[in-house]
This record gives sequence, C-alpha cells and structure tokens, in this order.
Amino acid sequence: MVLRVFQFASGTVGRHVMKAVLGRKDLDLVGLHVTNPDKVGRDIGAIAGYRDTGIAATSEVELILQSDADVVVHAPLPSMVYGDDPDRDLDDICRLLSGGKSVITVTGYLYPRAHGNEVLKRLTDACRRGGSRFHSTGLNPGWMGDLVPLLMSALSRRIEQIHVLEISNFQHYPSPEIMFGSMGFGAMPDEFSARNARRSEWLNSLFRESVWLVAEGLGATPERVESVMETALAKEDLPTASGLVKAGTVAGQHWTWSGMIGGTPRIVHETVWRMHETVAPEWAKGRHRVSIRGEPDMHIDFDANYVADGLLATAMHAVNAIVPLCARDPGIHTLLDMPWITGRGAFTS
Repeated sequence: MVLRVFQFASGTVGRHVMKAVLGRKDLDLVGLHVTNPDKVGRDIGAIAGYRDTGIAATSEVELILQSDADVVVHAPLPSMVYGDDPDRDLDDICRLLSGGKSVITVTGYLYPRAHGNEVLKRLTDACRRGGSRFHSTGLNPGWMGDLVPLLMSALSRRIEQIHVLEISNFQHYPSPEIMFGSMGFGAMPDEFSARNARRSEWLNSLFRESVWLVAEGLGATPERVESVMETALAKEDLPTASGLVKAGTVAGQHWTWSGMIGGTPRIVHETVWRMHETVAPEWAKGRHRVSIRGEPDMHIDFDANYVADGLLATAMHAVNAIVPLCARDPGIHTLLDMPWITGRGAFTS
C-alpha cells in the first residue's frame, strides 16, 4: 500500500521530508503547503531540489483537506516563536485532523497531556471527528532526551535520577540568522529578555513535555517541571563564524528543566549553549550525555557532532513514523504508544 503525503512548509526540514518521500516506493508526495508567496504555483519537486512532479505548491489549507493525502508532515517554524499568532500551529493541526488528515508534526505537542486537559481534549476530539491519527517527533526532544533514557531504563533496578546534558559551542556555526536572530545571541541583556519571552515559552513547553513523557513512561507523574535560564555576557569582543559577538552582549545560555517527583528533581534536562569556547568556563563542558543514577549507574556519551545533520535527522524521524502511524487506530499516538520506529528501507533507497 502506498501512502499519500502532503508536506506542510518548505523550510530545511520540509525539503528534507519531500526529498525522502520522493525517493520512497511506499510513499507518494501529493502536495506542498507554503507561506512564501514566491513559492506558490512552483513545482514542489523543484522546491525540494529533486525532480519536477507536475504538482504546484499552494498556500491554501483547504486544498490540503480537499486532497487525497493520508498524512500531513507538519514542519513550519513554530508559531509560538514566529509570526503574530502563537496558537496557529495547534489551530492548523486540529483543522487538518478534523478534516480526516493524519498529522505528524515537529513543532511540539510531543506529549499533549503535559499541556493540560484543554489541549489534550482539542487534539483528541479532532482525531475522533476526522478518524485521523496524531504524532509529534523530533531529535531532542523526540529522541535523545526521551527515547534514549527510556531505552536505558530497561537495564535499571532502581532509578534515582535521569540527567540529559546537551553542550553546544556555536563558535564555528555560520548562521547569523539563527545565532543572532532566532537564538538571540549578541543582544544586550534587556533586549535579549524582551526578544526571548516567546522563545522561552516555547522551549519550556517542549522540555516540559519531554519530562512528562519520560516520567509517565516509567510509571510516575511530575508534580511540576521547574525551569531556570541564565545568560553569560561576552567579556570581550568574540569573533565567530556568524559574526562578532560584542563585549557586554549575550554570549552564553544555560537552561535547566527539572521534573519534580516526590519533591526531588528526578528527570533533569540541562542545555548549555556557547558562542565561543571561552564563554562561562564554570558551566558544564565536554560531550552530550544521557545518564541514569541508580542501580546500576549508567551513561551514554555523544560527541558534539553525533549527528552530522540534525535537521535531516529530525525530518527522517518524521518520515519513518509515517507507515507505523497510519497503521494505528485513530487518536493521539505519542512515543510511548508507537511501535519501534526504524529506518526501514534505508539500505535500498
């Protein structure tokens, strides 16, 4: 059976999805939704950098609903950070689900229960009305901070704490749009606080979901998820591949999300971002690590570049979920509900 796929958004992740689907015999790319007016009407294969398909890109959600697509891979920039309507992603997802289109997203809603009953009910009701399925995935959250510790936990007799540590040095990352734009580096502290409010809300929601998913996957429920963010300022002008980070501006960010169970931080996600190796030497350094303290203690270390292309990996985690998701009954299917997702067919592509 060939499943028909409609791609929602044509950024880097979306283009990776399209190229992957176009190269699969069990999937058929039937459409592309775009927000850039310059892309409307263009051949979707050409936008993907692959081959012409004879199918024109559209900006109308209604045309997705009118299509014969079985599933929509939803990969826009997150509306909680970008645009004028923070609820746009959830509204679009629920509209598609209600219209009978199963949805896989990479923008959040990894574990809807963490958002409370209102969001959970909206998604559940939309799946019921449309007879559709919903799944959210990613790299982290979506793989390293959730699936990896859950896999490791199978070796545990007793767990005191799960700790997920991400450490990134962006000194050689050549993208001023991401570093200075979306991530807020190079801004004065007051400017950073003003610009970072929506992004902080989005990140807090993502990692709160991840903590909840891991906790409930191990038979517990967090009383709350505490979040702490601190910044480090450049002590001198710092040259980077994205441009100069001037002295006195934000050059480091340290985020911690702690899932409190029994009044104790049992699941901790710690993220350290630096624009230069000299920033905040007191913060954690070294490799990414997922560790479990308990019986037995265990850890897995990941090199800084453990995935050569994180956006491609994110796209493929979504693409490889299409077939197993569409084989499930209608409803929400989190990482806890899905079967083992593998790169089935990757050797022959």
